[in-house]
Amino acid sequence: MIIKLDSVKALFFDEGGLTTDTADIYIKDDRIARIVRGGSADAAKTGELKPDKVIDGRNKFAIPGLINAHTHAYMTMFRNIADDVPFTEWLFETISPLEDAMTEKESYYGALLADLEMIRTGTTTYVDMHMTPDESAKAAFDSGMRVCLTRGLVGDTRDDEGGIRRLNEALHDNETWCDGDRLTTMLAPHAPYTCGKDYLEYIAAFAKEKGFGLHIHLSESLNEIDGVREKYGMTPIEYADKAGVFDVRTIAAHCVQLTDNDFEILKAKNVNVAVNPISNMKLANGFSNVPRMLEKGISVCIGTDGAASNNSLNLFREMSVEALIHKGLNHDAVTVSAADVIKMATLGGAKALGRENELGELKEGYKADITIMDLRNPSFTPANNLVSALIYSCNGNEVDTVIVNGKILMENKEVKTIDEEKLYYEMDRIGSRYKKLHQERKGSE
Repeated sequence: MIIKLDSVKALFFDEGGLTTDTADIYIKDDRIARIVRGGSADAAKTGELKPDKVIDGRNKFAIPGLINAHTHAYMTMFRNIADDVPFTEWLFETISPLEDAMTEKESYYGALLADLEMIRTGTTTYVDMHMTPDESAKAAFDSGMRVCLTRGLVGDTRDDEGGIRRLNEALHDNETWCDGDRLTTMLAPHAPYTCGKDYLEYIAAFAKEKGFGLHIHLSESLNEIDGVREKYGMTPIEYADKAGVFDVRTIAAHCVQLTDNDFEILKAKNVNVAVNPISNMKLANGFSNVPRMLEKGISVCIGTDGAASNNSLNLFREMSVEALIHKGLNHDAVTVSAADVIKMATLGGAKALGRENELGELKEGYKADITIMDLRNPSFTPANNLVSALIYSCNGNEVDTVIVNGKILMENKEVKTIDEEKLYYEMDRIGSRYKKLHQERKGSE
């Protein structure tokens, strides 16, 4: 299958920075086969690329598909159910008990709803820390998105029955669902406060031996930091480093509260930090010091976290907030630019996945993961600076067409891989059940 994006305005990462240019983009099977910039391509430049389908690129803007580097897709069923409460109450008194009541089939529909929301707002890849093997993977498979599946791992020691079961579930996902391309896996020790020292060391050593990357929450809240200091006499970053977590490719989600030594460790160990600004603000955990991370050359990507804490999985919303908060906090209008944040949501995510040579850019030979936006929107008008528009005026509603691995998942705002009416029916039913459970639990307290 050959698809041609004809005369589309496109975003490129050139040596001088981000640029936009009119281009013809040819997709063959799952990859970008040819890009001809500056106007229509002639036969000599396109060779035997005879398109089976042509997408009219007039008044359209093609960007690399966005990469959500940290989320919990199944959590859409807990959206707007535990708001305006402290972090510990949100997690341990509300979300965790509701998770205990969740069925596997409910988690499938929760993840599928997340996929729908992300497709509609231009995300093509996400890193999912989940709880239900098979169901989360099946939702990812059915949606057509590119997903890194990471079953959350909790345990006390390497002999912990629950910890072993969860690790086996992660390995089951890897063996059953993953093709090394559209569906991949990492191991996901949940956090320092849910993984005992022996268990965390075991998972880190296992990942190193078997060639897995790691995905972990670190330094998210002051309570976490105080607890780790009291128990181990070090910060969560120092604790994870000593446990061997950073000896493999790691995505460390949050990293809000960091010491000078923490920054040095993250840089020295090439840790990929997935910042989640809206979730961190909403749960009153603070702000990741992204300006300092960028200054030190730490690799930064961006995630939404789950819909239980963020309420949205829209990366355009996340990117805008990420660019704005540091300007206000630091009284510096030039810190964390629009270009910086776009790179976090594309190149940064690709690097975190170890796929910087095939994801995150519109480039010949790279995977055909492309988000196409409609320029005939107020947020793009007038088209003074499309890079700025992506961060400061777009809201995600401008996304018109989404292509993943060369397959069109949404065209002219019509999602082709998900039965939306059936999904809404199921989620209305599931949402009512959890609302009732929450109300009953609150009433019994």
